[in-house]
Amino acid sequence: MNPLVLGAGVAAMAAVVVTSNILVQHPVTGTVGGINLADILTWGAFTYPFAFLVTDVVNRTFGPNKARLVALAGFCIAVVMSVMLASPRIALASGTAFLLAQMFDISLFNRLRDGVWWRAPLVSSAAASVLDTAIFFTLAFAAFIPFGGDDFATSVDGLFGIAGAPEAPRYVSWAIADFVVKFAVSAVALGPYRVLTARTAH
Repeated sequence: MNPLVLGAGVAAMAAVVVTSNILVQHPVTGTVGGINLADILTWGAFTYPFAFLVTDVVNRTFGPNKARLVALAGFCIAVVMSVMLASPRIALASGTAFLLAQMFDISLFNRLRDGVWWRAPLVSSAAASVLDTAIFFTLAFAAFIPFGGDDFATSVDGLFGIAGAPEAPRYVSWAIADFVVKFAVSAVALGPYRVLTARTAH
């Protein structure tokens, strides 16, 4: 893999993750059909799916090992930058969710790579988005994480020293809407994916 191509992939991955970590702290404002969008959606949902686009293009073109390399390098850079540009809690939640979801995406994509061209990127991105959303929003915004029942409920604020976690209904609503938008963006990203991998044998 050309070092310039590798560098471009890592840079793109880091840019997407850092941007998303900043935007996830900003709810979408306005109302639609009487629904307050700030209660259900953050701007990070619109940018994060492009991390899977980067991974899937590298996976299709250069194979799963290079895709893992890009994901790991992008992860390291993104976590360091996110600590400086976002809260430590957001950076930790994002890093954990990102790494697990990316590794899952790469593995599932590789299993589906011999099917019709759109199946591997769409299915792997959608499935990985479920994992990413569940992990990220729990670690980033839950006030408590239960370990072994109510008697052992551990305050996330106590763990990470960050106060002000939103009430559960809001972050759960954010997570649900976040996944819906991620899936829609992943479907739209099939266009760029097809263009970028057009010369690759399917």
